[in-house]
Amino acid sequence: SRFEACWPALMKDSHGVIIIFNPELPSHLKEIEMWYSCFVQQQPLPDSQCLLVAHHKPGSARDTENLSLAHPLNKLKLIHSNLEEDPEDVRMEFMKYFRSIITLINESREREEMSIIS
Repeated sequence: SRFEACWPALMKDSHGVIIIFNPELPSHLKEIEMWYSCFVQQQPLPDSQCLLVAHHKPGSARDTENLSLAHPLNKLKLIHSNLEEDPEDVRMEFMKYFRSIITLINESREREEMSIIS
């Protein structure tokens, strides 16, 4: 893609990656492998800091709910978002994810400060 030159700047010092995709599009399932490879594996960023969001459009097919993703994507936290039916669930999952990232940042900052002191 023409934006690939910007990727290193986007990735610099990032603590988390959220990949949102349409589970009904087979092309998206291939693309998320590429995004995962570039933005998570190459950094490298721990899988626990990556969140996959399968976004279901209004009136979309329900059979994509039990999505089975190929390795290594199947190790990632996956949430289904359907803003018509359960916006609150999605909000809670995002809050949990952001809290976990903030905790990680704070812990690593504390470790850095301790290493400077000692």
